[in-house]
Amino acid sequence: MKSPLGMTHSTASWIWWTVSLAIALADQTFKSAIVDSLPVGTVIPLTAVFNLVHFWNTGAAFSFLADASGWQRYFFIAIALVVSMALVLLLRKPRAFSEALGYSLILGGAVGNLIDRALRGHVIDYLDLYWQSWHWPAFNLADIGIVGGAAMLILGSLLRPNAEAGRARE
Repeated sequence: MKSPLGMTHSTASWIWWTVSLAIALADQTFKSAIVDSLPVGTVIPLTAVFNLVHFWNTGAAFSFLADASGWQRYFFIAIALVVSMALVLLLRKPRAFSEALGYSLILGGAVGNLIDRALRGHVIDYLDLYWQSWHWPAFNLADIGIVGGAAMLILGSLLRPNAEAGRARE
């Protein structure tokens, strides 16, 4: 069976996995450039609201569990592996475009941060948004993929009618 874009389901799976790989590779490329060129703790102001930085995050989002004794590294690696495997399997089946893209972005981001945790023991963050003295926690391209993918899934679920709900009423 072909999708509206003329792709078979197996072709579509490879496209979504390739999108994920591209996100993870781009993220790792930026992280390598930061590691190779900026000492940890560096802050380079680029605009009135944006800095390029080099920070380490041993925790999860918003540095959750960053101060734990080290067990959190393996916990977050296990979560990322399970989520990544589930997303790879989810992308094997036909999905709406926004759903498949959302899963692909999350998968790419999860793999990008998984690589950091497995190889470095921490995640490299290099983007810093701020307003006056208030700073959003530093983040990276993998984080953008995860948040962007989750936003696509949420928005898609809110904007598209639920076929199952319609069938239940019939």
